[in-house]
Formats: sequence, structure tokens, C-alpha cells
Amino acid sequence: MQAMDTGSPGQDLGIRDEVIKKACSLSVRAHQVPEKSFLVEKIRGSPSHVIFAFSGSWTSGEGFAGDGKARAFGETEVNLGMFPSLWSIGNDITAKVNEAFMRRFLEIVEKSTLRSEVEKAMSGSKPIIFAGHSSGGPIAIYAAIWVLEEYKRSHKSLTHGPFCLTFGSPLTTDRIFCHAVRREEWSDRFVHFVMIHDIVPRILLAPLSSTKEFLEQILPYFISTSTHHRADSIDKVKLTALFDNVMRNASCVASHAACILMGSTNMLLDTMTKFVELSPYRPCGKYVFCTGTGRLVVMKNPDAVFQLLFYSLQLVSESEVQQTAVASLLAHLAYEDGLDKSLDMRNAVHLENLRELPLSSDDTTDIATKTIDATLNHLNLSTRARLCLRAAGESEKQKDDNQMKIEHKMVTIRNILSDLEGYRTMCETRGMGYFDAFKEQKYEDDFKANVKRLELGGIWDEVIEMLKRDELPDKFEAEETWVELGTRFRQLVEPLDIANYYRHLKNEDTGPYMTKGRPKRYKYTQRWREHAEQLPRGTCGASCFWADVEELTLASANPSNEQQALDLAKKLKEWHSKGEVKNDAFLKETALVKWWRTLPDNYEAKSSIKVLIES
Repeated sequence: MQAMDTGSPGQDLGIRDEVIKKACSLSVRAHQVPEKSFLVEKIRGSPSHVIFAFSGSWTSGEGFAGDGKARAFGETEVNLGMFPSLWSIGNDITAKVNEAFMRRFLEIVEKSTLRSEVEKAMSGSKPIIFAGHSSGGPIAIYAAIWVLEEYKRSHKSLTHGPFCLTFGSPLTTDRIFCHAVRREEWSDRFVHFVMIHDIVPRILLAPLSSTKEFLEQILPYFISTSTHHRADSIDKVKLTALFDNVMRNASCVASHAACILMGSTNMLLDTMTKFVELSPYRPCGKYVFCTGTGRLVVMKNPDAVFQLLFYSLQLVSESEVQQTAVASLLAHLAYEDGLDKSLDMRNAVHLENLRELPLSSDDTTDIATKTIDATLNHLNLSTRARLCLRAAGESEKQKDDNQMKIEHKMVTIRNILSDLEGYRTMCETRGMGYFDAFKEQKYEDDFKANVKRLELGGIWDEVIEMLKRDELPDKFEAEETWVELGTRFRQLVEPLDIANYYRHLKNEDTGPYMTKGRPKRYKYTQRWREHAEQLPRGTCGASCFWADVEELTLASANPSNEQQALDLAKKLKEWHSKGEVKNDAFLKETALVKWWRTLPDNYEAKSSIKVLIES
């Protein structure tokens, strides 16, 4: 039933147990020397590793910054200049992270020796581990992304690329961040260890305004060197209040996420979000849950991990709240010893086929299912919790099924595109440009081409709607086959859409095609290619230059269009040299050539493309 391994988790995670232990130990030690931004240590072996462990920060003002209701959880958009992969490509949404932790990471990059130390390790082809315990975890995550972006930009192999290990890290990345990491196939490089009773991984599910007072009283215990001192000195009333507040907020956001997973259409969901502020933060990467019984549970479905973070820390009765609250803080301080013991027991279970999780012990028959049921019991999962995990698995399966459905239409898409390429060739033999012939609609073939345009548009609109509703796998927009097919579709079909738009004078009612009329199917597929080839936004616009021609023709008497004309001329030369603008665009009676003839002789744009027209 399940893909299950009862050996060492390191075997599946791709990291040796001794490396995990060392990373945890160094991360805990980093908090004891806060004057240093990070500690570095080499581990000999085959291969040898270099571990960077970050100290983080535990002052409430620095660690959980926010500015009231405007940013209750201290979130901010990432800098796409530094992290160009952290966005939803088609939907054009930038990932968000915790601003304070990101600010601390950027300060470390700017003011410490981190950059030179990392470059040294990379030049020596040594695997790099970025690690962090507690508030050092977010810094390690951002550092790993920083280096992964460098590998991507330089097209280097990820054989010795970075891994990120965190221990009791708070959530500080949003859903788009997770989506981007999974799309880039970096997810397996992030491994997060969580004690199931540790409150810190859940702490940013509550807004700062509701936890700040308690955090200021409790945070000093995180940096105390004596565990006994921490336990004896804790203000249990304040800690209980903090625990209760965090878990109430966690309940709201987990329930909201579960309803979405289960496909609820209840309008109360939207209404609730208008009155209740929900944390934007979500898990990213693989999670290893330490049950406290020696068993480690590995899970990589982010929706399931999010539900597990909530349901694995539930009270049996209200009378236990103070005891559980104290235990939740002490669990955060026990990673080094707890993880050592768990790894030595070599008892790891990998939960993968979530759709078939047993809902109760009555559902167990074979040995594998009994093992899974026992694991779920160790995680304190009720029937409701198991249903939520099943829903997460079902959602992931549905996304895969949706992709299979649209992949069945690939043959249809390619056949229609081939037909339109034949139509383009036929137009050229008649001495007419592809764009102009379609716009005039003189022949039956023009009508047939229009039918094919509409059929293709319908198929691609269905794909785009699935992307908007998050109904396709995260990796979809980065798959080479779909990027190539989307580019071919856009370059061949968008000129026909533009011709149809101006033929029916839609510009008079709606406005210019590029600002008011361009369908999302072309915006999305253009961004796919630009992202795949790491090109600046807007540089792959060859498919829509006809819209510029139409608008410049309509405003040809306006002298202020000289620069626009020159910009278009330069782009046409570049696109033609790359084969993205075909020769038929420069035939004598095309809209492009007619516009070119209207340009004054002293326009640089006229001379710039003269050779293309005369050739």
C-alpha cells in the first residue's frame, strides 16, 4: 500500500545520518554564539561536506516583524532580481517570505564572509549543507535558494549543489514559494526536522500582534544554556496563553486549507477570510516528524504536511493545556538528543500514498497497513486528521490526472498547428502575408483557418483556467514539452487573433490589443519561454508585433510615435534574424510594408528595416 522504509531516513533523503547529526549539533551551537552570523565546519567522508549553520535571531522585533493590520504576519514579496525563480510564472504572482528573516539573511550576505566561504566550497566541488535550528532555519532556507539560483544562472550541474537542513524552524515561506521550489525540482533539497510537540514550527500561524507580549517574556529561554533553568524559570501562565493562541490560529488556517482541498464551495470560506486574518506561510520541502517514540515519519506533500503540523499537536483534554504548553517549549530545545536517538534506531516510515491511509485501526489488514496505522497513532491523528491527509493526496492525484487529460490533446494541438503552417505557406505562394490574408478573409481557406484558431484557443483557455485554479502539478509550466508547444502555438496563432481583433474594430470599443485585448493564453506561454530561457520579461514578443503595426498605422500622423517606430524596427530586425518573424511579413502589400511607406524618409526606423523589405 505505501512506499515504506524502516531503515535510516538518510538513505531516502540523500544525506548520511552522521551529516544530519552534525548539522543539528552545529545549528544548536550557533545559537550559543549569537555574535557570529554563522558557523562553518567540514565533515570528512565520501564525499566531504561543508556545513554552514546560522544563528538566526530571537528578539520579537527582529524575528517576527510586522506593522499591525497591514502586514500582520510580517510578510513581504521576495526580490525577483536576486531570486528570479520565486514566482508563479503564468499567474505572475511573486512569492512572499517573512521580511525580518529575509532582511537578516541579506545583511549576512552583505556584511559577513558568507559569499566568499560559499564560493570557496563551490570551487572545491564540495557538497554544501545550509542548516539552522529554530530561527536559524529560515536563514538556511533563503541561503539555499540563493545558491540554487546561482547554479541555475550558470547552468552548473547540481551534483554538488546545496542541501538545506532545518530543525524546529518556523514557517516563513508562502504557497507561491513552495510552488516555485517544486516547479524547479528543488524540493528534495530542503529537509525539515520537526518534533511533533514543538510549538515553534507553528508559531507564525498566529499574527504578531496576538503573540508579541508573550514572546517578549518567553524568548529569553530559547538562548539559555541550561535546560533545567529554562524549565524552572518559565512563566507557565504566559506560555500557556501563547500556546493556546497559536493553536487557535492554526486551527483556523488549517481548517480553511482543508476545506479548499476537499473542494468546498461554501461562500462562508470567503466571508471568513474578510474577518479573520490567516497566516500566508506554508511548508516547503520534505518534512521529517520526530514522534518521540523513536519513529521518524517522512512526508513531502506540502498540503499534508500543513495539516499534520496542526493535528499532531492536539490536546486530549483541556486540563492538559498547561502541561502540553510547557512540553511544546521543551521539545524545541531537545532536537540534538532526540534526533540522535531516533536516527540510531533506524526506524523511518515514508508516507506517500496518502489516498489510501487507513481511517481507523479497523481498516488495517496486512502488515504494511498496520505499520502505517501505528505510525498515524504515534502522530496522534484522529479520523478527521486522516481524512485531511487523504484529501491532500487526492488533490495531488487529481492534478496529475488533469495533466494526463490535457496531454491527450497534444496530438490535436500539433495537428492543427501543422494545418495552420500549411495555410501560412499557401498564403505566401499567393503573394500575401499570413496576417493580411487572414484579416481580409477572401477565401474559404481563410474561414477554415479561423475555425482552427478558435478550436486551439478553446483548448489553451482550458489549460490556462486550470493553472489559475491551481489544478495542475507545480512542475507543469517548466516542462520543456509544454514550453515548446506553447511557444509554437503563440507564434503561429496570435497573429491571427490580432488580425481578427482589428478586422472587427474591437480596438474602437475595447482599446489597443496589447493593453486591453490580449488573451491570457499568450501572456502565460510567453512568460513560460522567458522563464525557461532566463530572458528579461517582454523580450519574446515577436508573436504580437502586428498589434504595434496596427496601432502605429492608426496614429501615423502623430510625430511622437517616432521612438515607438524605431523600437519596433529594431525588434523586427532581431526577431527576423532569429527566425521568429518570417519573410512573408515583408511582402509588398502587407500591413507592415504599407505602414513603413507612410514613414517620413528621415525616420531612422524607415532605413532600419529597408533592407528586410527590399530583400
